[in-house]
Amino acid sequence: MCKTIDINGVKIGEGIPKICVPIVARTKEEIILAANELKYAPKDIVELRADFYDDIFDSQKVISVLKELKEILGDTPILFTFRTSNEGGEKSIDKEAYMKLNEEIIASKLVELVDVEFFMGKDILTDLIEKAHSNNVKVIASNHDFKETPSKDTILSRLREMQELGADIPKIAVMPNCPKDVLTLLEATSEMKENYSTTPFITMSMGKDGVITRLSGEVFGSCITFGAVNKTSAPGQINAIDLSKILSLIHSAL
Repeated sequence: MCKTIDINGVKIGEGIPKICVPIVARTKEEIILAANELKYAPKDIVELRADFYDDIFDSQKVISVLKELKEILGDTPILFTFRTSNEGGEKSIDKEAYMKLNEEIIASKLVELVDVEFFMGKDILTDLIEKAHSNNVKVIASNHDFKETPSKDTILSRLREMQELGADIPKIAVMPNCPKDVLTLLEATSEMKENYSTTPFITMSMGKDGVITRLSGEVFGSCITFGAVNKTSAPGQINAIDLSKILSLIHSAL
């Protein structure tokens, strides 16, 4: 049985998939402008894609930005994500710096969730999970493949290992090279939901072929979907307003 996670009243793992809207900006001023633009947009979570921020390696500037985001967004949960260049992000970073950055953000208690990449290594993932939980922060363990869609068994294996290592929300995003790849992702998602999940989890197939997977989470099992306001952070994201309408229509038909 998959448990529900409640973050500031946002119940992840039940009902309509929750909408996470990314902020993709390079300066503090652009980040604050984007946050203000999100005030009235459909959203359950706001993701700061910190790898886009020019001053990301100055932790005091990052914390200053997060303080202002909290003031603007109120109780809306904030997800802090440094997506590495290895997994489609804007910047490269060594493991020591990655660990230090996430530790400082967790210790600030200015975010409700952090994204930790699975392939940073089990030691980093488990250490950050421990530190996050001691500060009442949830962890999304993630893996992004921008080249292909792994086999169903590989997708399931990665999700299950993230779950076993203590991640609150395992996540995998893959790139389809044909429509059949999308079916592979959906089949893995359904099997994870039916047979293995004890936590909420996220799956998606990227690009135009994978758009259906961003809409069908309530049917197959993915608990969060990503929608854009102005700038997208990954191929295949659709406008958050349209996304909200479609998710509601699907929910009403179930």
